[in-house]
Amino acid sequence: MAVQSELHTFHCLHGCPIGAADIDDIVVREIYTLASNDLTKMADWVAYRVTPSSIGPSGERKWTADPWLDPDETLEPADYDGAPKALGIDRGHQAPLAGQSGTPFAADTNILSNITPQGAALNQGAWQRLEARENDLARKENIGVYVLTGPLFERVLPPMPNADERHRVPSGYWKVIATQDGRLAAFIMDTVAPRTLDHCDARVTLDEVELRSRLGLFPRLTARSFRNLSSELGCVP
Repeated sequence: MAVQSELHTFHCLHGCPIGAADIDDIVVREIYTLASNDLTKMADWVAYRVTPSSIGPSGERKWTADPWLDPDETLEPADYDGAPKALGIDRGHQAPLAGQSGTPFAADTNILSNITPQGAALNQGAWQRLEARENDLARKENIGVYVLTGPLFERVLPPMPNADERHRVPSGYWKVIATQDGRLAAFIMDTVAPRTLDHCDARVTLDEVELRSRLGLFPRLTARSFRNLSSELGCVP
């Protein structure tokens, strides 16, 4: 893993991930923190926090390039032209829109550094259902739910046909959901997963997420002993 300084934001429980590429740009906004990779044009990780008050109806999607990044470091709306039909993808949020629509900053979820070309069936299926479970947990227990998520690049997929910047299309996605009282659940899903995939069948260990993402999560913890959060997310423990 690359050596880097510790980053502390309120989106990251027990510290933000370490080990991302040295070329990553760290972007801190009101509703998320992310590490944007100059080569893939995707965020290596995104950290966000869902609370009962942050949740709202899924609002307007107006895509914009990230104004805080150099033009050659991020994708633009036109780069996605034709890609949904050609590749069967959606513009998939990493920090989801609905989980932040109760805030004045919901539009920031549509900035393209927070977006990836995600398989449409996954985006509209298991991934969306897992996001809904995050929101349900925050509302039911009246707590902040901490989420880390990011892409995997474990095989080469065709690029978006009209993008004029070099980029990589993710082959899958990981997500770790945690609470301040020490509960955690981790998931990995392939981008071509069918719409019928049950998110519970995509559960993995935290160690597997770290191995496959090549990141170190929760770096401020000296000893990690999490309780299982699966049942609160609709899964049998």
